[in-house]
Amino acid sequence: MKKVIIVGGGAAGFFTAINAKEANPDLDITILEKGKEVLQKVKISGGGRCNVTHACFDPKELTKFYPRGEKELLGPFHQFMTGDTFEWFDIRNVPLKIESDNRVFPEANTSQAIIDCFQNAVDDLGIKVLKNHGVNSVSKQNDKWIVNTKEKQFEADYIVVAAGSSKKVWDLCKTLDHSIIEPVPSLFTFNIKDKRIIDLGGIAVPNAEVKLVGTNLENSGPLLITHWGLSGPAILKLSAFGARILADKNYKYNVEVNWLGQDFDSVLEELQSLKKSQPKKQVNLKSPFVDIPRRLWERFITASEIKSNQNWADLSNKQLNNLASQLTKGVFNANGRTTFKEEFVTAGGVDLKEINFKRFESKLHKNLFLVGEVLNIDAVTGGFNFQNAWTGGYICAKSIAE
Repeated sequence: MKKVIIVGGGAAGFFTAINAKEANPDLDITILEKGKEVLQKVKISGGGRCNVTHACFDPKELTKFYPRGEKELLGPFHQFMTGDTFEWFDIRNVPLKIESDNRVFPEANTSQAIIDCFQNAVDDLGIKVLKNHGVNSVSKQNDKWIVNTKEKQFEADYIVVAAGSSKKVWDLCKTLDHSIIEPVPSLFTFNIKDKRIIDLGGIAVPNAEVKLVGTNLENSGPLLITHWGLSGPAILKLSAFGARILADKNYKYNVEVNWLGQDFDSVLEELQSLKKSQPKKQVNLKSPFVDIPRRLWERFITASEIKSNQNWADLSNKQLNNLASQLTKGVFNANGRTTFKEEFVTAGGVDLKEINFKRFESKLHKNLFLVGEVLNIDAVTGGFNFQNAWTGGYICAKSIAE
């Protein structure tokens, strides 16, 4: 009977174990978890509802949500992707639902549905789950893997490293000759102290465009003002794709914001027509743009050197230009970052050049597999990091079960 040791009792570890045992019941599988509890990230993901995946059903489209791993995941996504995830959980009586922003959750609306599904499966299949079993070393003796925890020594034919992103697990991979791409934070809010947005926490605009000044990085989508600065999907995606650049800049950089997602000339034209059509109305009384709430509009007026009691007819060309600039290309100075909720994601991990993505197997050692966030793969928020775990776990499981 072939023995499989899976290091890490998280999403990728459980998914690998269940799929491998179902494909080959003769495998003897043990999951080693360093903590007191398993599946902790699953539990807290999506505000406790577990954002299982994202409703994007085209492999090429799906890869575009991965700042690191785009090229490598294309092949694997042709083998197991979003539709397969739906089917996998459906067969196990955990139907999934698509929400308006295309994030996918269990219909039960709680992460416990996913945890129970995994827990029941490992119990039914006789997969051993050992908690408080942090792995201290892994080595090869003859054709066997020797795994040492504080409690016990294990011998295995196959090792799967699925322990997420942590210094300890990356140090373990280094002892197996793997190179580690130095980790840096990926999803984070931009820390900005600027009088145009101070005390406006909670205000959001639906279609902003954001650019990292001095780079070709830009993104669009909903933008949220927070107590720390700027956040929301547009910013978080920019932080993920710019993770390395922003780390190199020591998190001191400028971001240009187009609050309307319209070009400068068309906004200026709109302002000029307001000057003609509403000459006697006070500029600050009402935002003429449905996407710009009044409190934010008032800040833009002040920043454009327009007095609070000025009428549209009294605005000079310079003031109109200033206002159009504030709306379409306002520059904000960022200094530092704030972690996005508890869903902390890092860019970094085992170098992807050292992995065979047809099997998720190490190119350096036969029968050593690596799946999930231990690899230098990360995604934007919205269920994509879990999809990487499911895909890697499934392919790895199939390779072991052969």
